[in-house]
Amino acid sequence: MNTNDNHINYVEFKAKDLEEIKEFYIKAFGWTFTDYGPTYTAFSNSGLDGGFEKFEDEIMNGALVVLYHENLESVKDAVIQSKGRISKDIFSFPGGRRFHFVDPAGNELAIWSDN
Repeated sequence: MNTNDNHINYVEFKAKDLEEIKEFYIKAFGWTFTDYGPTYTAFSNSGLDGGFEKFEDEIMNGALVVLYHENLESVKDAVIQSKGRISKDIFSFPGGRRFHFVDPAGNELAIWSDN
């Protein structure tokens, strides 16, 4: 995977039924999936890698755009200094770490790193 700082690298969606959503995208578009436990599945062969998170509540805005940056701490500081708001602090997940932020317009995005 080509991982360049500050580039859109991944997109994450929410879904109530992961099996149903996988079946849809496999049949309709030929995407492939890798499950990471019962609440997450990643897709590939779509032009941009991404995943679906199992989500029980009503889905209002189901897409999360994920940027990449090698140094999460420095880019987190840049987000804060640029008047972004941290909505989920740095946490670990299989494959790396990430945090979520809200931009001045109210859009939530995430930034991840494999470091």
